[in-house]
Amino acid sequence: MSTLAPLRLLREPWNASEGSQSNATAGAGSAWCQGLDIPNELFLTLGLVSLVENLLVVAAILKNRNLHSPMYYFICCLAVSDMLVSISNLAETLFMLLMEHGVLVIRASIVRHMDNVINMLICSSVLSSLSFLGVIAVDRYITIFYALRYHSIMTLQRAMVTMASVWLASTVSSTVFITYYRNNAILLCLIGFFLFVLVLMLVLYIHMFALARHHLRSISSQQKQPTVYRSSSLKGAVTLTILLGVFFICWGPFFFHLILIVTCPTKPFCTCFFSYFNLFLILIICNSVVDPLIYAFRSRELRRTLREVVLCSW
Repeated sequence: MSTLAPLRLLREPWNASEGSQSNATAGAGSAWCQGLDIPNELFLTLGLVSLVENLLVVAAILKNRNLHSPMYYFICCLAVSDMLVSISNLAETLFMLLMEHGVLVIRASIVRHMDNVINMLICSSVLSSLSFLGVIAVDRYITIFYALRYHSIMTLQRAMVTMASVWLASTVSSTVFITYYRNNAILLCLIGFFLFVLVLMLVLYIHMFALARHHLRSISSQQKQPTVYRSSSLKGAVTLTILLGVFFICWGPFFFHLILIVTCPTKPFCTCFFSYFNLFLILIICNSVVDPLIYAFRSRELRRTLREVVLCSW
């Protein structure tokens, strides 16, 4: 097994012959095409950090009844998705290290079954993580533009249905993906889903950014407590910019990798890009580390509860 088994399925293009791949590799034998050797210890460390962070978020939301609202339930689901990414990464990395050092000897058939289980788990968590990022964007949009009607629009029942639908769809989709991952149509669906979430977040956050900018100009023109409101508006605008930037940086390279697999599996440039696959996986795991900092730890109420959880004052 290698790091992150389910995504390993996409490490090399399968829709090209061995001969053409060899020619492409030979033609792309420059220094930067040698890839990047990332130690398993780094995967292990990032997985542990992400697991602890997201576990704290889930514990804090469950502890504090003031956080029992649709918005925080969505954040909790995002944390659970990121936890599954971390658990899958930790499990496979540990197994791989034990097998490399001869501590654990497992039959090939059992390894394949373990691989399939981890495949299902991490693919489901990746899809659900992307989905909940989109759901949180929609929830924030409703909060800002339909503030007076928010509680009638986003009821607890609708939130529960949304969460259940996301988990069910992610599980079914991951099953189909693992079964037919060699089919370009499946890859195109996955790429299309990523682009849909990206465009959705981009449109919603740009609209919210425009509102913050309009609010800033309005406050400045009225000259009423400009410093305080300008600081608040700029903070909100910066937050939205960070959200989009982190999302694109962490997920963009991996999905660009998928696009190249479909469009140019034998071209020298594409072959060079494939060699950096482990770096793209590190970025995805880093997204699981950064998500709690952006979506959860910025809440004063949640930070207070997190301190209580850390100090074991349950």
